Amino acid sequence: MSLYQLFKGKGPSGFGYGSTADEVTAGLSLKGKTVLVTGCNSGLGFEAMRVLTRRGATVLGTARTLEKARAACSAVDGQAVPLACELSDPASVRACVDAVTAGGHRLDALIGNAGIMALPKLEQAHGIELQFFTNHIGHFILVTGLLDRLADDGRVVMLSSAAHSMAPREGIRFDDLAGARGYTAWGHYGQSKLANLLFAKELARRFAGTRRTANAVHPGVIRTNLGRHMPGVASFLFGLVGPLVLKSVPQGAATEVYAAVHPDVATTSGAYFADCNVARPRADADDPALARRLWEVSEAIVARLPAR
Repeated sequence: MSLYQLFKGKGPSGFGYGSTADEVTAGLSLKGKTVLVTGCNSGLGFEAMRVLTRRGATVLGTARTLEKARAACSAVDGQAVPLACELSDPASVRACVDAVTAGGHRLDALIGNAGIMALPKLEQAHGIELQFFTNHIGHFILVTGLLDRLADDGRVVMLSSAAHSMAPREGIRFDDLAGARGYTAWGHYGQSKLANLLFAKELARRFAGTRRTANAVHPGVIRTNLGRHMPGVASFLFGLVGPLVLKSVPQGAATEVYAAVHPDVATTSGAYFADCNVARPRADADDPALARRLWEVSEAIVARLPAR
């Protein structure tokens, strides 16, 4: 238990900062359910897959390569199906959509867990800053491509972050998605996480009138390999204070698993969760016009990408 947990209680859901994915699914049977988890090969994605399969769900586990996905899926006791899905490669994402469709899978939940963080220098994919492309556009292609496979009461859960508050003051820099003007590792990571949140909000709006839901989550600050790009001093400090203030991986996976399968939030949509409870994001994350514009711009970006 970290020191922070000693002062952080549980919320209205009965769960809180220190809850684990095992705890939030205790007593649940997910037999007959199918959940797709991106980034299943390490960290939160692997823990989510481990717990979901333990409760009886079939997990479609994606990783950047089929080899990584196979290794991860073979390391859990339950039913897991490995799939390749390199989110920065549209052809790979579309091939993943095709594989899910060809397999006849009906998705009860889709957890957009994978991502990259705080790249030290500007990198791009298809002319778009790489964090925005990987974390948002890749998931946009995947989720919209799989809507036909989503159950009538299916749930989409997007991994955002409290780091969405680091996004530019204007929210999304639509006039510089290439990141060419004033690139910063955390500012552009924050922009990608705000995009994840806005995507979930707009998807929830489009689900209105159905039993489908879409939500975004902040997992907490966890020491996983997501932080491998941190500079030396920051990495050292992260390791020094981590045991005192950071969540464990089982705690970090709790909120995305809770939002994906817990019956208490089956009808909650368009929300932002932190510590397994509904939380408040920064103000423009609730701006429907910004969310709609992001959707439209994302569609235009995808339309310009190579077909295969």
